[in-house]
Amino acid sequence: MNGEPLAFRMRPKTIDEVVGQKDIIGEKTSLYKMIKNGYVPSMLLYGEPGVGKTSIAFAIAGTTSIPFIALNATTAGKKDVEAVVEETRLTGKVILFLDEIHRFNKAQQDYLLPHVERGDIILIGATTENPFHDVNPAIRSRCGQIKQLTRLTVDDIELLLQRALKDEKNGLGMMSIQISEEQVKKIAYGANGDARKSLTLLESIVYSSTKEGDTYIVEDSIINDLTGNAGVYGDKKGTHFYNLLSSLQKSIRGSDVDAALYYLAHLLETGDLVAVNRRLVVIAYEDIGLANTSVGNNVLSAVIASERLGLPEARIPLSVAVVEMCLSSKSNSAYKALDMAITDVRTGKVGEIPMHLRDGHYAGSKVLGHVGYKYPHDHPIGTFGGWVQQEYLPSNLKGTKYYEPTEAGEEKRLSAIYYKLEQFKKNNQ
Repeated sequence: MNGEPLAFRMRPKTIDEVVGQKDIIGEKTSLYKMIKNGYVPSMLLYGEPGVGKTSIAFAIAGTTSIPFIALNATTAGKKDVEAVVEETRLTGKVILFLDEIHRFNKAQQDYLLPHVERGDIILIGATTENPFHDVNPAIRSRCGQIKQLTRLTVDDIELLLQRALKDEKNGLGMMSIQISEEQVKKIAYGANGDARKSLTLLESIVYSSTKEGDTYIVEDSIINDLTGNAGVYGDKKGTHFYNLLSSLQKSIRGSDVDAALYYLAHLLETGDLVAVNRRLVVIAYEDIGLANTSVGNNVLSAVIASERLGLPEARIPLSVAVVEMCLSSKSNSAYKALDMAITDVRTGKVGEIPMHLRDGHYAGSKVLGHVGYKYPHDHPIGTFGGWVQQEYLPSNLKGTKYYEPTEAGEEKRLSAIYYKLEQFKKNNQ
């Protein structure tokens, strides 16, 4: 038996053997046709681990006659890249597969630029991080293709597993294995769209199974044990983790309880309670806001409780907070109004503070003209309390409107007061 891992042995040799990613390199795509016609463009492949970035790069190399060199940016240095450049002097052109390209610093990436631009090096960069955040713009501009790969479907993974079970040269086809289609599907689900993980799981499950004579008998208990937490992936500082946070907020904003709980579950399984709590407090004020002013306090209480409890019990108060926010009325009017005001300040749309609003609590303030302020509490107005007509904005900003009320939940009552006060202002002008 070959000592290399099954996932390595089953790596596709040509682009026709690639499983999944049909919208990226399927027979009908422009990339497939280019490669089949002998033209390989520089490209960036972006996606989570196990979705096929490395496999596609090696499959492209196997489909063409262009010399191929693979480096990993976590271990490669300038000397390794210089060796690739030297190779181009001998062969005229090489494909350089640079895995984890985001690990190269700016100077290392810049060194590649002229060689990629001339076409001496065809660069295939792979990254698990968003290339628009972590790859030098100059490198991006020289890569004609930037492809975002997605997790493989269960059907794709099943096809890959069945291929490995039947392949007598590189797979497990020479072994006698008793495994049902239902068990293969279970492994496919446990891999959570990760091709490499699925093959690693299959190999581990087979070698962990009871052996009767020369036959390995795969048991459900082994599959359950080895696929236990297979669905969890997410570097706490990585792109996928922030995608999960984004998806949680957008699901709550969209009032989808089930989706929000799914993303909360995934986030909690990564173990970063601090980031989750911070985002939940933000959501309470950004998306619920004035429509339900009690939610902010409720979410903060849940966050404090989760910090006191720690995981796994922290999930209990947080689940309450997420469901409440999903089903609450929603408004973003307050912070949107503030953002408009911030924009005015940052762009220089400012004016002199009216004299009657300036600090008058010191000797000499009257000499400076800080007079004329009318104290609203001295002017009762129904059940609202005190209100008096006077100008609060700088004179050059008079009449500027930032706040636009939303007729949602509690804010409907607040908006009625707002419009009533606006009417008072008009009547007193």
